[in-house]
Amino acid sequence: MTGRLLFQTLIFPGFVFTAVVGLIVGWVDRKVSARVQFRAGPPFFQYFNDIAKLLGKETLIVRDGVRWLFIAAPIAALGTMVLAATIVGSALFLGEGAGGDLIVVMYLLMLFALLVALGASAVGNVFASVGAAREIKLLLADELAFLLVCLVPVIQSGYRLRLTEILAFQSEQGAVIGSVSGALAFIIGLLTVQAKMALPPFHIAEAETELAGGPFIEYGGPLLAFWKVSQVAMFAVFPFLLILLFWGGVPTSAGAVVGLVLKYLLIVVLIILIKNTNPRLRMDSALSFFWKWAAPAAFLAVVLAVFGV
Repeated sequence: MTGRLLFQTLIFPGFVFTAVVGLIVGWVDRKVSARVQFRAGPPFFQYFNDIAKLLGKETLIVRDGVRWLFIAAPIAALGTMVLAATIVGSALFLGEGAGGDLIVVMYLLMLFALLVALGASAVGNVFASVGAAREIKLLLADELAFLLVCLVPVIQSGYRLRLTEILAFQSEQGAVIGSVSGALAFIIGLLTVQAKMALPPFHIAEAETELAGGPFIEYGGPLLAFWKVSQVAMFAVFPFLLILLFWGGVPTSAGAVVGLVLKYLLIVVLIILIKNTNPRLRMDSALSFFWKWAAPAAFLAVVLAVFGV
């Protein structure tokens, strides 16, 4: 049992699988973004080469910061993303609980944002501090909408929190996205995921033209590689989570596997399109969007789900 759990955490659907999928989709994102801007874009293995190059560099530790937190934050962040990927992937691909439910996944995803802010706060750099403050503000903005979005499949499945039970309900009763409340929650969830992945128009914390990387300005070498792998892993974790919650069904046949791949590619394409067609928002605009529009719309989806719409 221990060996099987280690395999799921380290190989499939955990670290190795999530990292490889994330790096490949990250390359697709950069390639499509380059084509939109009439550029050639990077070669296929560019992301892999970048990570390998960072792993081979020297790790520079800030002198005036909190050194242990500076080192621990990216390692813990990668660990939280791997655990989230293991729980979501085990439910989606293997039909197993892997010791977690939706609350655990939401906690891990929120913890990642907190670790970004903690790592940035440990370096004593003004740009990193501003990035950390923006990261926390963005978390406060999008977390309520994300919570309400996740409540819709829980309500529709009979208030079940285990991911395998949500999938089983959809296998029997049909996908949550097929209902009015499910479709509305899925749309809001897609926009919320855009913010949690720190992609345009919500890449406010990094804002390279303003903050030169924000929370990650002082990171380099293997520690920066850990941050990069964690970020590209989101290209696997969040789309698969949306599929599990709203477009579910355990792939038990070749046709179901193909359908799962097509659903995943569609969500990735939508994420990339949103990324390349919207400028970065100001923090007040992002707060206004999530608190005045996204959260009320998600709450409406919850109310509709309660009344069975």
